[in-house]
Amino acid sequence: MSNLFKDIYLPEFYNKFSKILKQALVSFNADEFNQLIFNDKFEAYELKERMTHTAKVLNHFLNDDFTVAATEIKDIIKCLRVNEFLETSIEFMFFPEYISMVGIENFADAVSSFEFITQFTSCEFAVRPFLIKYPQQMQAQMLLWSTHENNKVRRLASEGSRPRLPWAMGLPEFKKDPAPILPILNNLKNDSCEVVRRSVANNLNDIAKDNPDVVINWATEFLGQSKETDALIKHACRTLLKTGDAVVLKLLGFDSKDVKWSDFKITTPKVKIGDKLNFSFTLINESKKSQKLRLEYGLYYKKQNGSLARKVFKISEREIEPGKSYNLDRNQSFKLISTRKFHLGEHQVSLIINGVESEAKSFELIS
Repeated sequence: MSNLFKDIYLPEFYNKFSKILKQALVSFNADEFNQLIFNDKFEAYELKERMTHTAKVLNHFLNDDFTVAATEIKDIIKCLRVNEFLETSIEFMFFPEYISMVGIENFADAVSSFEFITQFTSCEFAVRPFLIKYPQQMQAQMLLWSTHENNKVRRLASEGSRPRLPWAMGLPEFKKDPAPILPILNNLKNDSCEVVRRSVANNLNDIAKDNPDVVINWATEFLGQSKETDALIKHACRTLLKTGDAVVLKLLGFDSKDVKWSDFKITTPKVKIGDKLNFSFTLINESKKSQKLRLEYGLYYKKQNGSLARKVFKISEREIEPGKSYNLDRNQSFKLISTRKFHLGEHQVSLIINGVESEAKSFELIS
C-alpha cells in the first residue's frame, strides 16, 4: 500500500465513486469518466492537482447550469451517505473545489452548497475566494453560520475566516484588520463542540501573528469565564507564548521573578549526526510561594551561510514549590529527517524560562 497522501486517489476510489455517480446522474458514463480521470498526466499530479483535476472531470458530467449542477452535487452526497461513505473524508474535497471553481459568479447557490457540503467534507479552503470577491456578503454569511445548529457549519465560519489558514489562499484584508472576524469568534468561544473551539483558537493564533494586541485584548476580556474558554485562550496564545510575550505570560499566570537557574551545561559537546545533544540544568525557586513556569529551550541551528537560526522547543509547563531545587536534563535528536538539513560545525542551545532566555552555549555537530 502506498504511503503517499496523493494516493487516496487510486482506481479503487474512482471505481467506487463511479458507482455512486451512476446512481445520482442518469446520463453518467463510467468508461468516459475513467478515461478522463486517468489521463497521461495523472501519475505526476500531486494531491491538490488530483483534487482539482477530479473537480474538472466531474464538471464534464454535471449540468452546465450551475444552479442545477449544485442540486446534482447534493444528490451525489446523499447517495454517498446512503452507501455509508465516511463523512469528512478528505477525498471528497473536490466537491467544494468544484463550487469555488464553477460557482464563483453565483453567490446564493454557492453559499447554499457550501452549507450543505461542509456537513459531509470541509469547505474551509473553497470559501476563501468568496471572502475576497464578496467581502461584506460573505462576512455576513459566515456570521450567520456561526449560529448554525450543525457544528461543522459553525466550524466553517471560524476555520474558513482564518487569516493564515495553512495550505490555503491568504486573506490579506483580515491580516491587516481582523475586526470583521471577531463577532464570529465571539459567537463561538463557548461552543459546545471542542473541535469548533479549537478552530476559534487557531483563528486567534493566526491573528496574533499580525495583530498581537487584538488577541491580547480579546484574551484579557474573556479569560476566567470557564475552563473551556481558558483552554481556548491558552491555545490561541501559543505563538505569543513561544515568542515570550511578557503581557501574555503574566496574563496566564507565569511568574519567574524569584526563580533562578544554575549548572546549565552541555554533556555532549560534540554530537554526531544521527546522535543526540544532551544538556542539563538546575532550577531553584527562591520565592515563598509556588511559581508557574513555562520551560523551553532554543536550538540555534547552523545554516548553510554560516549564520544561526533559532527554533524553540517546549520542555514542559509546571509549578515548582517554594524553596526547592529541581535537576532537569534534556536531549535533542540530530537524526536525519527530510524536513531539515543539518550543517556541520558550531551550533548553540539556550534555556528559556517564562520567555527569559539564558546565554546560549555552543556545541559542535560532526559527521
